[in-house]
Amino acid sequence: MNIGNLIRVHSAALRALLVLTVITGLAYPVLVWAIAQLPGLKDKAEGSLVTAGGKVVGSSLIGQLFTDAKGNALPQYFQSRPSGAGTGYDPMASGASNLGPESILDATGKPSLLTQVCTRSYAVAETEGLDRAAGARPFCTADGVGAVLSVIGPRDATGNVAHPTKVVSVNQPCATTKAPFLATYEGVRVECATDGADYTAGQIVAIRGAAAADPQVPADAVTASGSGLDPDISADYADLQVKRVATARHISADQVRALVRDNTTGRALGFMGEPRVNVLQLNLALDQKYPARIG
Repeated sequence: MNIGNLIRVHSAALRALLVLTVITGLAYPVLVWAIAQLPGLKDKAEGSLVTAGGKVVGSSLIGQLFTDAKGNALPQYFQSRPSGAGTGYDPMASGASNLGPESILDATGKPSLLTQVCTRSYAVAETEGLDRAAGARPFCTADGVGAVLSVIGPRDATGNVAHPTKVVSVNQPCATTKAPFLATYEGVRVECATDGADYTAGQIVAIRGAAAADPQVPADAVTASGSGLDPDISADYADLQVKRVATARHISADQVRALVRDNTTGRALGFMGEPRVNVLQLNLALDQKYPARIG
């Protein structure tokens, strides 16, 4: 390539760079910004911020905690669903726990998804003033961990343990439980787990138990969303919290339910998803209409 061709090629590349810089680096961002200033779009473009008393208190698109300095639920407020984003609803750490249905074995310092669900279910029942039985769920022990056994023994042609020689309740360490949730399994006495021991060599069996198939504590009260930022809860979870909030604010449950209905959004396009309640907007409506009295 001679010097003339080299100059022409680099000149063309420079012109393309300048044109694309103007289009994609200046014109396009300005166009998007201008469109975002149109009525009906500006609020969303700025983060769907929610204000109260002239101050920004959150976003209608990002959930937040309604707890005291110790992490305890404030009784006068509806509670959001759990969050796996950072320490809770951190937009800079948005994401899920990446734990799925097969996460049923606890590890030291790392409870399985099943145990997290079991623990949260009993905690929600306690927060809402229900008896402990209301927090029971299938595949959970009475002490709030996954009801999971490691069945050890020779296996048959299908890979199942045909004649157990040892059975361990793997999520119930001996240091924290007086007795395993199940006394015997196929005629073998069930033992509690030893801290640090590995029971994965046994056949892992989840025990359903006698809990109702439709737990009183709804699923969104015990599981985090994929983003960890979900600002909404289900109508069932909102209904579960009505009595507590009404008692804390010294108003009737019907008054609270009316506000829940006012802040409930139906299915998207009329058929997608389920009705949902925006927790922040509902709590602000409560503060505006029925301010909590101290004492």
